[in-house]
Amino acid sequence: MRIEKRGHACVRLAHGGGTLVIDPGGFSEPDAAVGADAVAITHEHADHFDTDRLHAALKANPDLEIHTHAGIAERLGPLADLGARVVAHAHGDTARIAGFDVHVYGERHAVIHPDIPVITNIGFRVESPSGAVFHPGDALTVPEDPVSTLLVPVHAPWSKTAEVVDYLRAASPRAALAIHDGLLNDTGAAVVARLIGELAPDVDYARLEPGQGRDLD
Repeated sequence: MRIEKRGHACVRLAHGGGTLVIDPGGFSEPDAAVGADAVAITHEHADHFDTDRLHAALKANPDLEIHTHAGIAERLGPLADLGARVVAHAHGDTARIAGFDVHVYGERHAVIHPDIPVITNIGFRVESPSGAVFHPGDALTVPEDPVSTLLVPVHAPWSKTAEVVDYLRAASPRAALAIHDGLLNDTGAAVVARLIGELAPDVDYARLEPGQGRDLD
């Protein structure tokens, strides 16, 4: 499997001729989802869900599939009218998406503040011969099945680095790649990397720049 960072919380996964893009939001490149066979959306916040990027993806691929939870699926009626196949999922579902076997985990977004309502958030565990990759969206969901590579949200209004470290320890992936880092400067990213290296030394942690990719062994 090849994984490419497309800015902030967006990644592109490719294997066997299939391409799946997860969370092409407003902080990712405008063409983040162009060329995808399918797009998966974890939740409705603008840094993860952007209709302009979905329109661009549908224009490039009239057979585009969009996989998300029921609340967002209802809002995507206009794209469905244009030909997109919109599929709603919930915790525990399994699906074949862009040639990948995908398992859906999670139900709720992390708490930002008690005064802010908690919204629906689902994560996508994507399997390949090189192992499973899990994108949790904006939550620290520990999947029920093993994960080889965890896409770990390293910075958000709802988190602190201690929670990120404990999440890595609980999920126990072989490797972790930083996501949700669009508001971090290089100094902050270096501090997070140092703490993760000290406190979760068994995890091979890395941060890709937008446009960078790696092959997952």
